[in-house]
Amino acid sequence: MPKEADHMEDGGDKESKEEQRQGASGETVRKRVRANTPSPRRGNTPQASPPRFVSVEELMETAKGVTNMALAHEIMVNQAFQIKPAELPEGSLERRVKEIMHKAFWDCLEAQLKEDPPSYEHAIKLLAEIKETLLSFLLPGHGRLRSQIEEVLDLPLIQQEAENGALDIGRLSQFIVWMMGSLCAPSRDEDIQKLKQITEVVPLLKAIFSVLDLMKVDMANFALSSIRPHLMQQSVEYERNKFQEFLEKQPNALDFTEKWLEDTVKSLQDSAATGGAASDSSLHPLSVHNHAYLRLLRWDHDSDPFPETVLMDQVRFQEMQQEAEQLVLLSSVLLIVYTTTGEAISGLPGLMETLKNTVNVLLADMHTPSFSAQEVLATIGEKLCVELSQCLSQHGYSPFSADRKSALKGQISAAIQPDNTVRMLMESRVHNYLLASLESSQHKTPPPLPGGLAPVSKELKELAVHFSRLVNYNKLVFSPFYQKTLQKILAPGESPSTDT
Repeated sequence: MPKEADHMEDGGDKESKEEQRQGASGETVRKRVRANTPSPRRGNTPQASPPRFVSVEELMETAKGVTNMALAHEIMVNQAFQIKPAELPEGSLERRVKEIMHKAFWDCLEAQLKEDPPSYEHAIKLLAEIKETLLSFLLPGHGRLRSQIEEVLDLPLIQQEAENGALDIGRLSQFIVWMMGSLCAPSRDEDIQKLKQITEVVPLLKAIFSVLDLMKVDMANFALSSIRPHLMQQSVEYERNKFQEFLEKQPNALDFTEKWLEDTVKSLQDSAATGGAASDSSLHPLSVHNHAYLRLLRWDHDSDPFPETVLMDQVRFQEMQQEAEQLVLLSSVLLIVYTTTGEAISGLPGLMETLKNTVNVLLADMHTPSFSAQEVLATIGEKLCVELSQCLSQHGYSPFSADRKSALKGQISAAIQPDNTVRMLMESRVHNYLLASLESSQHKTPPPLPGGLAPVSKELKELAVHFSRLVNYNKLVFSPFYQKTLQKILAPGESPSTDT
């Protein structure tokens, strides 16, 4: 028999899948946004227009729209997004109530089946629900399977058998398990085998419902992965329209976005005035926009409200920021090692990778509260000196002198300082590479790797891909709002540009 994962395309109960998606994953997304994203503090924000009063119904509808928008956004930008079975917290009142109610239901069913003669009222209702669920898994071409389900789980016939004392619940349960094995994804084969080992009717029915719930989630996830490539345009339009609706109810909903872009323009103008790299071309709307996104990787999340148009991705940008900071420190340490030891290590196979792994392990907790930069960098200096000494000795080079060890340890320890020359250089190169990746993403041509970043090239390129993908999707959704804002900032009175 064909497995669900092999033959499903777009079948199934669409309403059921929508309910699962809203219920199982929507709450997950909402919790994640609430737990990880600081709330914008609008109390001290100058208002562009007088606030208007809105009804409770309008607020509820707006909240629902924003929730749906967050869910649609999560599906598009998170390639690993999956619907998961809803799990109530361990020890919670809701979970305890659910457990009590379920136990009461199954105890009642068991008592009915033990009556003389047995009462099948609850059992027939369960069989009807199971039948409906099995039919929802079928595609239009599964005529034979549909006929088998309709024939064996013929509810009027089952009712007659129950009334005449001829109903065999065990036989029907075994058919159900066999049909589930024919329809389930390969990952559920082990669960089906466990069902076949259960001989008691009530425990078997209880286990059947548990596995059916998992199969519903499997079907929803398979359908989701199948249609994701076709959702891009619809999702862009959906998010844009939902944000427009939100903006109409909250006229000041772009305050922080406007400030974000204004501050970017001011920063580029200041850089140009002081003889920096900025020029007239850097004040082109597209360039301003790219520089603005790059600023999100230097954001002070504790004190600065995040722009509204990227608020749903604040956690992602924060994770990328931390990853970029770790790559900066890692590449700084490796560059210090290379310049300190010189040509002696340039041709030694695998040495730089070994040193990189050593540093990476020690920097793994770099963004945790318990991380002590000075202690960790001192440990890194000690370990690298040991590994360098052993490697140089093995290849016949002069021993690593005490003075060189001391100098290396001191330079590594100093790399944590924000104004450290090596750190500033590597930070500039990492950010310039990410900026170049944004500028070249339209042409699908990766930019050349700056000097000194070869040891971290793999990690940096992966970060650039994720960063560019997220930025480009955000541009697609919010381009009309950005165009108007940048037009007001850069060229008041002219028609809006369309290339942001």
